[in-house]
Amino acid sequence: MALIALAADKGSPGVTTAAVALAAVWPRRVLLAEADPAGGDLVYRSAAAHGGPLNPNTGMLSIAATARRGLVPDQLWDHVQPLSGGLEVLVGLGIAEQAAGLAGLWPTLGRAFASLADSPHAPADVIADCGRISGDTPAVELFPHAALVLLVSRTEPEAIARVRDRAAALSARLHGGPRGAAGLASPAIGVVLIADPNTAGKLSGQVNDMLVHAGTGARVVGTMADDPAGAGQLAGRKRGKLEKSLLIRTARKVTADLYQQFGAAWSVPAGPHLNGRAEAGR
Repeated sequence: MALIALAADKGSPGVTTAAVALAAVWPRRVLLAEADPAGGDLVYRSAAAHGGPLNPNTGMLSIAATARRGLVPDQLWDHVQPLSGGLEVLVGLGIAEQAAGLAGLWPTLGRAFASLADSPHAPADVIADCGRISGDTPAVELFPHAALVLLVSRTEPEAIARVRDRAAALSARLHGGPRGAAGLASPAIGVVLIADPNTAGKLSGQVNDMLVHAGTGARVVGTMADDPAGAGQLAGRKRGKLEKSLLIRTARKVTADLYQQFGAAWSVPAGPHLNGRAEAGR
């Protein structure tokens, strides 16, 4: 699968929570990269494996100097920190002003992220949390190197309208124009809805029909539960059995559906699951 980029149009639909949840149950070794030019959140919400805070200077900030001299995919691991549950993270920038240090380097990072799956030494997929995007957001320069771009959206009418328009704009940028139902352009563009599980199935079908009718080239690939309690457990702010939460259960369903749709690329044996290594923030 290689690089999977998650993003949203605007608002706070829960991109970081979705990215961490998917990484926590990913069936192969995975690196979670906080690639939001506006700054990352994990340094504030999650503990490091040693029990203390994550180092904000080791991650996207430290990789900038290395990338200017060229970046071999395995060098990414020199800038990675494990969370307390074992999930491996490339910590994001502290503030938006630090994004200037990565100017011109986003395509280099995209190539390194995409190539990490083929590393002969430490292969892994990369899930990149790209935050909120617009036409001039530099993180969009990662997308041509991705196998899959996932737009995360809530289900209010205005959010659905924005994700429709953003999907169409991305399709035009990445594929040269909107695609119909048979479009097989790369990267594929998918939508993950953050929804009430009681209405998720109906909403998913309705939104997917709208995306198809609008010729966006995007499809709904799954829904994740709007689960504040599970998100709190994932971030280590609440106690409870994280693996039993609606958030993680629906994240598992999304990964299974992605495997079914795109699994031909997943030729490496599955890695350990959440119970073994990825209770992020705990």
